[in-house]
Amino acid sequence: METLSHAISPKLLLPHLSSNRRHGFPSSSSHHPLMSNSNSSRTVKATRVLAKVNSQSSEIDFSDPDWKYKFQKDFESRFNIPHITDYFDDAIPIPSTFCLKMRTPVLEDFAGGYPSDEEWHGYINNNDRVLLKTIHYSSPTSAGAECIDPDCTWVEQWVHRAGPREKIYFKPEDVKAAIVTCGGLCPGLNDVIRQIVITLEIYGVKKIVGIPYGYRGFSDKELAEMPLSRKVVQNIHLSGGSLLGVSRGGPTISEIVDSLEERGIDMLFVLGGNGTHAGANAIHNECRKRRLKVAVVGVPKTIDNDILLMDKTFGFDTAVEEAQRAINSAYIEAHSAYHGIGVVKLMGRSSGFIAMHASLASGQIDICLIPEVPFHLHGPHGVLRHLKYLIETKGSAVVCVAEGAGQNLLQKTNATDASGNVVFGDIGVYIQQETKKYFKEIGSTADVKYIDPTYMIRACRANASDGILCTVLGQNAVHGAFAGYSGITVGICNTHYVYLPIPEVISYPRLLDPNSRMWHRCLTSTGQPDFI
Repeated sequence: METLSHAISPKLLLPHLSSNRRHGFPSSSSHHPLMSNSNSSRTVKATRVLAKVNSQSSEIDFSDPDWKYKFQKDFESRFNIPHITDYFDDAIPIPSTFCLKMRTPVLEDFAGGYPSDEEWHGYINNNDRVLLKTIHYSSPTSAGAECIDPDCTWVEQWVHRAGPREKIYFKPEDVKAAIVTCGGLCPGLNDVIRQIVITLEIYGVKKIVGIPYGYRGFSDKELAEMPLSRKVVQNIHLSGGSLLGVSRGGPTISEIVDSLEERGIDMLFVLGGNGTHAGANAIHNECRKRRLKVAVVGVPKTIDNDILLMDKTFGFDTAVEEAQRAINSAYIEAHSAYHGIGVVKLMGRSSGFIAMHASLASGQIDICLIPEVPFHLHGPHGVLRHLKYLIETKGSAVVCVAEGAGQNLLQKTNATDASGNVVFGDIGVYIQQETKKYFKEIGSTADVKYIDPTYMIRACRANASDGILCTVLGQNAVHGAFAGYSGITVGICNTHYVYLPIPEVISYPRLLDPNSRMWHRCLTSTGQPDFI
């Protein structure tokens, strides 16, 4: 949808990435054009600011004195979240069965609400909003500037606040809710499943099931749905993985909705990344097309932290924390060897958030390589020349590289996984081999150790920070469904929990801004130069 408010941030100003599709779910494997050019990263940083302003001119008439009002009106329209009443005029709200004044399960006697002498002031008003952007940039040349117009005018951008509503649109005793986890493993999946089940039971839902092995579970007759209750999920958060199992790909959207209809499912909670959310949005649209009163709510699951508009996604903090073990091991190996070099590859297909944060946290990284910033291995300003300098001056070095970095240096495989994601070459192995070759050619030695902790990190139990995030995301997903919203996802924005329309968060992966203060902080920590 090409509208004025597509200028809301640098994220939405970047060209949409092309995506391969399989079973209707887009992949998130493509790279931004900036990632493959041969200009220096300093040039990239400088041109990004100009691009942010110049790309507006064809969309917004800044000479119009009402341009700001039109922008805000369009933004509000785009971020309006779909509701049951948009499609069912006869949908009648009832008093919420969620009230923390009384925590015992809902009885039939109180199906219309709990008796109370006074109102409980714990509900969220439907008109509550959360501010999407909090910084007023005074100049488009300010680090990380997110400007809409050349003067960096402050424009308010508000999104819907998440939480329990006073009126709900489903009778809990009639609801059958389903949970499905798709894609790859991620710390915190069990935490979210557990909290969704617990919150559903507090509302009074008796029929809760898990769909095994992702979307595949809707079509595979050998996979029976799993009955869920608080007793079943009570301790699942104490281990990693997913109680329900995960898989990529799956049946067609029509087949999934057929299955929803046959099973009598009223609420579907979908845990997954960009591709999974694209599927959830398609399911939502198909349900509306068939006039099925089904609430489809997503919970963003990506360890890479690459979902648009959100502060962070669950599993990210755990990944950064667990990556410290691998980085410390690489440091010890490198520091203990003669001319030792440690190479650690971390997750991050399109975005380098894990690599950047892990490098900042460790304080042991000399070179951090991410997909958003191009680099050369060879040449006078390449990574290998800097490694030579580090060996000469420090005696050892540690490199942290995101899995999607430097893919232009590797031979294309043209292979895709079941989700349609391009199968990447192993940049860690490539750097290890090229480093050994380089030092041999210059008549020196290098003891290069390579560590890939990917699957160890993915299988971890969520840490305390992610555990809290997962708990609140799970609760708010249920609140959103009972409030009558569908085709939405829940996330955290500026420390507050919000509901966002799925199309707005799945356009393409969120990218790390090379002009951001956080990346500048990482460069200050590592002391690395531009590798172009």
